[in-house]
Amino acid sequence: MQLKDKPQHVAVDPAFRPLPEHGHLSEKCPDFVAAEPAIDAIYKQLWALPDFQAFREAAGDADAVMPPGGPDRYRDVTTELLQFPARDGQLVELKVYKSPQVKPNATLMYRMHGGGHAIGGHETDGAENVYAATNPNIVVVSIRYRLAPEFPFPLQGNDCIDGLVWCKKNAKTLGVDPEKIIVAGSSAGANLAAVLAIMARDQGITGIVAQVLHFPTTCHPKFFPWDKYEYGSWIQNMDNCVLTASMMDAFYEAYIPDPKPDHRHSPLLAESLAKLPPALIQIAGFDILRDEAFAYADALRAAGVEVTIYSYKGLPHCFPSVIPTLPQTATFYEIYNEFLKKHASSSG
Repeated sequence: MQLKDKPQHVAVDPAFRPLPEHGHLSEKCPDFVAAEPAIDAIYKQLWALPDFQAFREAAGDADAVMPPGGPDRYRDVTTELLQFPARDGQLVELKVYKSPQVKPNATLMYRMHGGGHAIGGHETDGAENVYAATNPNIVVVSIRYRLAPEFPFPLQGNDCIDGLVWCKKNAKTLGVDPEKIIVAGSSAGANLAAVLAIMARDQGITGIVAQVLHFPTTCHPKFFPWDKYEYGSWIQNMDNCVLTASMMDAFYEAYIPDPKPDHRHSPLLAESLAKLPPALIQIAGFDILRDEAFAYADALRAAGVEVTIYSYKGLPHCFPSVIPTLPQTATFYEIYNEFLKKHASSSG
């Protein structure tokens, strides 16, 4: 794949200086500096492949590596694959994660995976699925929505909401309470989770009690409201080896080839964010998506939504999956688990 040599939607000013509110968060963590050459080499190999199909085949969807001290995914969690028919009749895969000690009528955690809407699968952030499923009050259902560029916007959101409706209708089979749902995801998955919360509110789909948004994309850079929020991370962190500005442009080109303002791909543009469920937002300081995540947190709070937010200075996009041995990775999962404990329960 041929990546552009500069951002396509954000002007690069040679005189750019870190912005005052969040710019200091880009100072690299020493552990990341040590790991950066190896990470960069892996990502360069993948992006040198001819297309997203080849990228997917090379990356695969092997079971995610658990961080040191994390749960034993093969003892503490069981998994199974299911399928449901989307609105066009296409069968879409679901992966169910749950504890052997799962309680009846558990909370459903409905997960959307990361990967820029163009790559990835259930195990892209599978460690998050396993951690959640060790809670006996939670059943995790991950959706393998169809991917761009073969299936561009808005099909991913349609698949995700179709899957949510199917889970609610089949709650008894899944062992979940259809009125206790946490939507969750990382990166593109967090984008879809945020969009799903808005769509469910607008369509009268009940039951979403919380949303987990890790390293979210919240606004296409072409439409970002610069007049309202600080927005320097796309320039400041444009050469971050995990997700460069050029990589993100390639994802956007595949997902939304003819972009127009629409909250179904840019939830920050929603006319209203009122009456949405409480949100956990975790942010990496050395991530091009950093400032739009902060902006979405501010917009949610302004609309009266409860927001729990944590940022990690000097670390790259989706760092718990990229460098699972970091001390900050343990903190990330502690915060995640505490949020789930607060919002998940069973009625059994």
